[in-house]
Amino acid sequence: MKPVHVALAVVVAAVWGANFVVIDVGLRDFPPLLFSAVRFLLAALPAVFFVGPPRVPWRWVIAVGVALGIMKFGMLFIGMHEGLPAGLASLVLQGQAVFTVVFAAVLLKERPRRVQIVGMVIAAAGIVLAGLDSTAGTLGGFLLVVGAGACWGLSNIAMRRASPPDTFRFMVWVSVVPPVPLALLSIPFEGWDADLRALQHLNVSGVGAALYVAWAATLFGFAAWGYLLRTYDAPTVAPFSLLVPIFGLASAWVFQGERMTALTYCATALVIAGIAVGMLRRPKKPVTRESEPMVAPVAAP
Repeated sequence: MKPVHVALAVVVAAVWGANFVVIDVGLRDFPPLLFSAVRFLLAALPAVFFVGPPRVPWRWVIAVGVALGIMKFGMLFIGMHEGLPAGLASLVLQGQAVFTVVFAAVLLKERPRRVQIVGMVIAAAGIVLAGLDSTAGTLGGFLLVVGAGACWGLSNIAMRRASPPDTFRFMVWVSVVPPVPLALLSIPFEGWDADLRALQHLNVSGVGAALYVAWAATLFGFAAWGYLLRTYDAPTVAPFSLLVPIFGLASAWVFQGERMTALTYCATALVIAGIAVGMLRRPKKPVTRESEPMVAPVAAP
């Protein structure tokens, strides 16, 4: 990769890693489901009026919008609201790589390679270890973020089937799907009064957090990541996703004083090692679009 493209990949990973801290900030001002709705509303508008049609069947736009926008981010935001720290959330969410391989085997009949199975086991052990960490907050919050990883894996399969020619345009249209359902879910589960208070008492931190997760993490992140995937093959770009939990943990430590325990270090090492092992390619075999190994795409957290 050219140095400028390496720098771009690192910047995207840093933006996505720091995004977990920003989410934590936004959750102080918004109920989680409402915050997720606002995030996607800002990502969709006004961009949807300028990008043109998604150029994929609408069923895939809706499928990814539901799995990624409503289920994954809804569960992630609620899980963090329930007490899972930002740094650990960035790590636990990487369980999506395990779920992606499992769903690919079940739904796409893609038989995982031996090295992918080994990587899955290592990464899964790291996720379990993270759940045993005394700093992991409530068990409910941890399980919700694990569930968010599963929904992310499901959305990865839908995105793979959709194969959008323009990832940025596709994500803008995907962002149209979640706002109304999330807002409607927020009313009975979080209450009219909580939603109205949040909207009536908007402040700089809440608005800034919403703009960051919508424009920096979603629109810029996907535009840049999609550009890199169009310029290089997936196995060249995907390893940079391993930097996301590192930046996430580092940002939580710097800005929130989140404590790193011995279990956190061990869990981080296992998750990153497991994902890295799963990305290993067979030697001495030309890689084509048809023969590329399944690499879980990254979605902005």
